[in-house]
Amino acid sequence: MSNRQIETDVILIGAGIMSATLGSLLKELVPEWKITVIEKLASAGEESSNEWNNAGTGHSSLCELNYTVEQADGSIDISKAIKTNEEFQVSKQFWSYLVNSNLIRNPQDFIAPLPHMSLVQGAQNVAFLKKRFEALTSNPLFQGMEFSDDPSKLAEWIPLIMKDRELNEPIAATRIESGTDVNFGALTRNLFTHLKSQNVDIKFKHSVDDMKRTNDGSWELKVRNLDNGNVDHHTAKFVFIGAGGGSLHLLQKSGIPEGRGIGGFPVSGIFMVCQKPEIVDQHFAKVYGKAPVGAPPMSVPHLDTRFIDKKKSLFFGPFAGFSPKFLKTGSMFDLITSVKTDNLVTMLAAGSKNMSLTKYLIKEVMLSKEQRMEALREFVPNAKSEDWDLVVAGQRVQVIKDTAAGKGTLQFGTELVSAADGSIAALLGASPGASTAVSVMLNLIKKCFPQHAKAWEPKIKEMIPSFGVSLLKNPELIKQIDSSTARALGLVENLPLKVASRTVS
Repeated sequence: MSNRQIETDVILIGAGIMSATLGSLLKELVPEWKITVIEKLASAGEESSNEWNNAGTGHSSLCELNYTVEQADGSIDISKAIKTNEEFQVSKQFWSYLVNSNLIRNPQDFIAPLPHMSLVQGAQNVAFLKKRFEALTSNPLFQGMEFSDDPSKLAEWIPLIMKDRELNEPIAATRIESGTDVNFGALTRNLFTHLKSQNVDIKFKHSVDDMKRTNDGSWELKVRNLDNGNVDHHTAKFVFIGAGGGSLHLLQKSGIPEGRGIGGFPVSGIFMVCQKPEIVDQHFAKVYGKAPVGAPPMSVPHLDTRFIDKKKSLFFGPFAGFSPKFLKTGSMFDLITSVKTDNLVTMLAAGSKNMSLTKYLIKEVMLSKEQRMEALREFVPNAKSEDWDLVVAGQRVQVIKDTAAGKGTLQFGTELVSAADGSIAALLGASPGASTAVSVMLNLIKKCFPQHAKAWEPKIKEMIPSFGVSLLKNPELIKQIDSSTARALGLVENLPLKVASRTVS
């Protein structure tokens, strides 16, 4: 049995979009650094980053109603929408830099232009959508958004949704053509192909069994080859834990105080998928509705056009599910083994505070296919069960921690946890993670490599022109970035992919 000692500069655990992004950034900033990637599965992007495990929305707050909250005074808080939009703009700039530098190719394989829409019914919801539209369009980041409560206009925008619909209450939608569909699985694989060409050592089918600090402040990882059982010891000055749902257990193994008291709660997702061309060709948009009362934010219903392997399909969902696994390929004991003495009280508090979520998940798990079809028919009135298949999406582990809001608060979003000395960092949580990966990793670089900040800034600005600048305060820069990223990523040339028919037959 091997017992080698292997030294490297940086270790990335997990071959998903986060490690792919951080590795690509570091290779541009310090190409001489040696980077090793450790992944349990046989290939890159197989868990949360995989195109069948997420909605690929390219989250930029163009359609997600839960990113814009109505306040007690009736005003709309768009601060989260602005933040998420700016972060997605940063991702597009970095991808454009990689394409323009011939470091990655064929952007049409991972990103396509697609209108983003919000759709609501009922007088109260229509009034909310109108106020949301007015709040967003007063902002330069959301120029080009349209609003309509005219059923004939909606029939042009979304013929499949409007066909055979009984209009017994007000209905309205917003639409913006600058949205995208992103195949994060294809993007992740593309980035790892690039990293391999840059001599990054990628070890698939290897598992991190343990980790500990060394006397000089580095990290030593016990890494097992899953094919032959051989164990090697890898040391590095910096470790990033980007293992999706598997990150919490690895963070706990690190023993850093910043990871104490943090728990996780797994939520799985199920999509209904249609691949019949005669149906798929009647819809060309991502259309988000409002979440049912009591539903968590990750359960906002939406009907999406998806581009996977150059084929169009329709996804509807997600329906929430429950499994104690933290990864689709994980263990049934993941949840119970994540409960430690330091997070036990936090986890118990979360359980008592989130009974409504627990009841909601139980109800969702018990749904039959026909009950899910009834939910789909609220979007597609004439949907037939035989045209749609169930697909189990990825596992999401929501962060549970003690906050100002109280003990055991369930967090919806991504969370970066890093050691005080910046030697190790872990990314926990869920959506809109992949869409904001570049911003999240730039934040990690700022926190973990402050000694390099000044030297690296010119290169970061070359890759991301808006770095350190508020797009909100620079409308002209927004136009320049929109134009340059659209050209680099083929978002202008690809627009003819729209459906041929825009009207109800």
